[in-house]
Amino acid sequence: MKMERGKRGYLLSVWDRNQRAYVSVLDTADVDRMRVYMETYLGLKPTNEQVVAVMQQVDAAGGQPVYFAWRRHILSNYATFFRVTRDAVPALIRSLQIAALTIVISLSIGGAAGYAFARYRFYGKNALKFSVLFVRIFPGVAIAIPMVIILARLGVYDRPAGLSLLYSVGVIGITVWITASIFMGIPVSLEEAAMVFGATRWQAFFRITLPLAFPGLAAAAMYAFIGAWNETVAAIILTEFNPTFSVVVYQTLLGATGQVNLTAAGGMAMALPAVVFTFFIRRYIHQMWGGVTV
Repeated sequence: MKMERGKRGYLLSVWDRNQRAYVSVLDTADVDRMRVYMETYLGLKPTNEQVVAVMQQVDAAGGQPVYFAWRRHILSNYATFFRVTRDAVPALIRSLQIAALTIVISLSIGGAAGYAFARYRFYGKNALKFSVLFVRIFPGVAIAIPMVIILARLGVYDRPAGLSLLYSVGVIGITVWITASIFMGIPVSLEEAAMVFGATRWQAFFRITLPLAFPGLAAAAMYAFIGAWNETVAAIILTEFNPTFSVVVYQTLLGATGQVNLTAAGGMAMALPAVVFTFFIRRYIHQMWGGVTV
C-alpha cells in the first residue's frame, strides 16, 4: 500500500495486480474513516495509532509517498460479511431450521410411501408411483404466488415451517423413488424371520429394515438438504422480514457493487454447511455404492 498527501488529506493507494500499478482508493484526513475503510474493503485490522503513525511518516516525508505493508487476516472477509450484512446470522440459523424440517417432512412422508410401494401390491401402483414426480414438472416460480396465499391462510407465511412445506413438496417425489428402490433391495424374509422370533411388524421394521435402509435415506436426506439450502427464487417471494441465508447472499451480490470479497465470503459461507452435512453422511452414501469404509 501507499499513502501520500492528497487534496482532502491523505491519499491511500493499493497495488492492483491486473493493472500492475497503484490505484487510489481513499482521500481523507479522518483517521476513523481511514481505519474503517481498511477493515471493510482491505481486510486489515489496524488501530487508530497505526494509521496515525503512517500519516505522521507522510508528514515527515513532506507529503511524499510512504510505502507500507500490513498482513491481511485470513478470516477478515467473513467477519466483515457477517458484520455489515443485514440479518446474516439469524438467516443462517433460519436456513438450517428450514433444511432440517424439510428433511424430516420428506423422509417421513416419502419414506413411508416408498416402503408401501416396495412391500405392497395394489391397483394402479405403477401409475401412482410415476405420478409423484409430476410436481417436479412445475417450476418453483409458477407455484410460488399461489403458495403465498395458501401459506398465509395456514398462518405460516414468512416462517421456516412454510418454506419447509413448500420445499418438501418437490423433494417427496424423489424421496419416494429412492427409498422404494432401497426397500425393494432388502429381502422381506428378514422381517418375516424377525417376526417369527417374536418381534412385531413395527419392531421388525425399526430394528431390521430401517438400519439397512440408512444409505438410501442418507441419499434422500442429502438431496433434501441441498435443495432446501440452495433455493433462492421461491424464498425471495415467500419471505418478507425473515429471509433465508441464500436470499441474504443474493442481496449482498446485488448490493455489494465492486466488493467481490464480500460476495465471495458469502458464497463460501453458504457452501460450508452443505459440505459439512455431506461429510457426516458420506459413509452411508458410500455403503449404498457398495463400499464399506471411507
